[in-house]
Amino acid sequence: MKGQIQLLDCTLRDGAYIVNSEFGMPAMKGIIKKMQDANVDLVECGWLKDGEYREGTTFYHVPSDLESCLTEKNSHTTYVAMIDWDRYSLENLPVCDGRSIDAIRVVFPQNKFREGIALGRVIQEKGYQVYFQAANTLGYSDEELCALAEEVNHAAPVCLSVVDTFGAMYGEDLEHIVSILDSHLDKDIRLGFHSHNNQQLSFALTMQFVELMQQMERSCIVDSSLCGMGRGAGNATTELVANFLNRKYAGNYDMNVILDAIDTYMQHFQRNFEWGYSTPYFIAGMYCTHVNNIAYLLDNHRTRARDMRNIIGSLSSDDRKKYDYDLLERKYLDYQNKMTDDEENVNKLKKDIGEREVLLLLPGRSVIKEKAKIDAYTAAHHPVVIGVNAVFDGYSYDYVFFSNKGRYEYAQEIYPELFERFPRIVASNIKTVPEAQEILVNFNLLIKRGWSHFDNSGIMCLRLLNRLHVTNVSLAGFDGFGGAHDENYADASLPYIDPGKDWEDLNAEIKDMLSDFKNMTNDFMKIRFLTESRFELSDQ
Repeated sequence: MKGQIQLLDCTLRDGAYIVNSEFGMPAMKGIIKKMQDANVDLVECGWLKDGEYREGTTFYHVPSDLESCLTEKNSHTTYVAMIDWDRYSLENLPVCDGRSIDAIRVVFPQNKFREGIALGRVIQEKGYQVYFQAANTLGYSDEELCALAEEVNHAAPVCLSVVDTFGAMYGEDLEHIVSILDSHLDKDIRLGFHSHNNQQLSFALTMQFVELMQQMERSCIVDSSLCGMGRGAGNATTELVANFLNRKYAGNYDMNVILDAIDTYMQHFQRNFEWGYSTPYFIAGMYCTHVNNIAYLLDNHRTRARDMRNIIGSLSSDDRKKYDYDLLERKYLDYQNKMTDDEENVNKLKKDIGEREVLLLLPGRSVIKEKAKIDAYTAAHHPVVIGVNAVFDGYSYDYVFFSNKGRYEYAQEIYPELFERFPRIVASNIKTVPEAQEILVNFNLLIKRGWSHFDNSGIMCLRLLNRLHVTNVSLAGFDGFGGAHDENYADASLPYIDPGKDWEDLNAEIKDMLSDFKNMTNDFMKIRFLTESRFELSDQ
């Protein structure tokens, strides 16, 4: 037993975060069958959860729910499910009958390891093998690691796993943790490692862990998932880890079967869902923060990486490990709430623009395709021309309005001559101290919350014009979204946030914001679309 290395595939469990557990029965059966046929030692089939089971998901209510997925259960594979220490009532757990799972992994947070281990003892009494997962092991002090090992020794589980919950570990962190646990943990108890790829180190740390266990002559278990499928930055990949163990430690994993599993079952998920390393999830690793905090800032505010770093950095170390969305929203608002007393600036703009008609030039492709039409309109009507979050050669602007820091910096760096030529109206979420030729306006007076994309630049600029009492506005380049990025924008390199495949939802949301704006202002402002737009309302 000394030095034995085992591989656990957690695709159906950790990947459940990506697909809301909805793998579908063919993929569930197929992945389990392929993993056991590839000689993977442990297959984690999903979660045990309170609540009614829905077929085709990997959130089970009782072990018998997954019996139909085990088409050819064999003796050399251990079938596992996970429970969160406080999210499953053991009253629902029957005595192990050998027809479905063999083992249960109990995951618990740093300050609840005693409660989690006590739960494991009850599970043992029901006949299941027990494995423990110490979430955020990096957060344990040396004294807490010793206490953890002592408690685990009393329970005598199969394994205790080190968990790099936030993908924040470096090699020296892993070595320090396992050296303490190895010296205090009974030798018959295996050590495991579950990694996350926030810093592109998941596979490297997994290899280092195996090497450390060999030096310590301790049996171990390493977690991985097909294609690294898992929440946020994902995990070590089963195909890489299996190949490593085959080449370096005489593993017996059938790579052809593993690759067949990817070709047959994973391509659909890769095409339709996203996971893996990204800059936002690197920030999660940098600050040891829960990935839900990152997802919240991305989904609700489309936060740029630098701003995200500053917002997460403003949380306490304890708050980063949780996902208190109310607190996070307050921090976001504090960060954005750079209150600018813009009354003087607004009065200046009101005086300069007066009662003249305004033409907004937005970044849609039509500002290039329909330039002749726009030029003819400008020559005939002599409007105040305001560029919105972009500048283009061939146009002369009276002002350029910026509400997005990425667009502001892009124009400044890529088109410096145009950027400096025209006066700029800058929202206070970008800066609070103006440069030459800049007029600051209050960000919070240009937005109305209630939509995911409440900070749409076109709508924000209309709200500014409403503050100036402008009554006639024409829009060009407010095209709407659909297809590839270079089909949406006049400048294909313009920084943008891709909503994924929900273009129509985005279009509908912006159209709804425009309708709301018109209703709130009682149609005080007459809005015309000079170029074709998906946002044109039926009463326009």
